[in-house]
Amino acid sequence: MDAAQFLPMEPSPEVTQIHEGDYKDADGLWHCGVCGKARQKKINSPYFHKTVWCICDCRVKELEEQRRKEEYEEEMHRIQRLKDASMMASKFRDAEFSVYQKRKENQRAYDVSRKYVAQFRQMITEGNPKTGEKNLGIVFYGPCGTGKSFTAACIANELMEQNISVVMTSFVKILQDIQGQDEAAYIGMLNACSLLIIDDLGAERNTDYALEKVYNVIDSRVRADKPMILTTNLTFDEMMRNPDIRYRRIYDRIFEHCFPVEIPGKSFRIIKAAQRQKELADYF
Repeated sequence: MDAAQFLPMEPSPEVTQIHEGDYKDADGLWHCGVCGKARQKKINSPYFHKTVWCICDCRVKELEEQRRKEEYEEEMHRIQRLKDASMMASKFRDAEFSVYQKRKENQRAYDVSRKYVAQFRQMITEGNPKTGEKNLGIVFYGPCGTGKSFTAACIANELMEQNISVVMTSFVKILQDIQGQDEAAYIGMLNACSLLIIDDLGAERNTDYALEKVYNVIDSRVRADKPMILTTNLTFDEMMRNPDIRYRRIYDRIFEHCFPVEIPGKSFRIIKAAQRQKELADYF
């Protein structure tokens, strides 16, 4: 019998490293200079006699803290990779609910958004807790500057923190990107994510070509049975009562899978501009 097969594996350098304050006791074994526990142990058996290294209590805590730090750093890298793949504009990458400027006009949108994030995993696997519907989306609509895009970005960032893939883009960018590419492959890439967010619906050109591409993106997402969120400056009536058949079929397809949430009120940009004007007047 080969006794070597019973010998402990050689320890890693971090286990055998002598730290400042460590000392040898009367037993000839190294002890930890912090907790005083033995860092070595003698093994005596009929086959061999060997002194092996072991880990003291404080070193266990140190290694655990190091492991948690490495896991945290890997988590941050993973989230960054998700954000890099999200196509999200840099100005929205730091959007989060903790800095959401709540007011009476956007309170419902805020509440809906928080609940949407909290129930997202259940919604795409089991269905909405109340209705049983799966893969529901949202259309945030309202005047320019009321925080629709920011609200959608908050949802995106919160989900990416949970390791859920999100793409946030716009039809203007989609129409730019799709030119010269395999349309089916590009749309397939958009549909690979768990949530697709399309910002500023209605800002695209109203050519037959552009509207056909818009419909194809929406239709393919619905057929893939995956959720999407859209933002638009259009009113609900403008979407539901548009006489142009090209638009009507787009909006009909959207509202098959999405429920409307209005974000009314005065533009945050106008409010901030007025504040700056007052600050300048006070300054000069």
